[in-house]
Amino acid sequence: MNTASDPALRDAAVLVPLYRDVAGEPVLVLIRRTEGGIHGGQLAFPGGQRADEDATLYDTALRETEEEIGLTRSTVTRLADLPPLQTRVSGFCVHPFLARITRPPVWRPHPAEIAEVIECRIATLARPEAHDSSLERFDGWPEPVRISFYRVGPHRLWGVSYRILHPLLPRLVAGEFPI
Repeated sequence: MNTASDPALRDAAVLVPLYRDVAGEPVLVLIRRTEGGIHGGQLAFPGGQRADEDATLYDTALRETEEEIGLTRSTVTRLADLPPLQTRVSGFCVHPFLARITRPPVWRPHPAEIAEVIECRIATLARPEAHDSSLERFDGWPEPVRISFYRVGPHRLWGVSYRILHPLLPRLVAGEFPI
């Protein structure tokens, strides 16, 4: 399906899943994609391209999240529809949905798509040392470009996932949503 603003873009949706750990701390759930493909090895939120059977973009986010990490829709409470963002390379308009989840006893990552499920405390992401930037070269780009990212263990969360999280993080720290 195409977006109203740019028919060349394909619609995609992601879930931004949060829960409170046993200590009561808010935790963000991320995925690391398997190697290969345009987003191979990258950290992201669970989600993907809209399918014809998806009644809404929220349905897309729920379907993709269940396929990718085994989180069933009955354990998800929608908190907010976040602003859609366009990817800069892959031609998607990504619609993010903030959600409170009940963490399953065990994650079930789809082995062909998801290398691992990563749980990161919001407080860890909010530390100044977690935020950084670097000058990067990308295939097909004539000049290096500065990218901002969050450090998540040995990984970097950047791109559209960073652009979703960056304006949201202060709101999460402030306790704006009932997690």
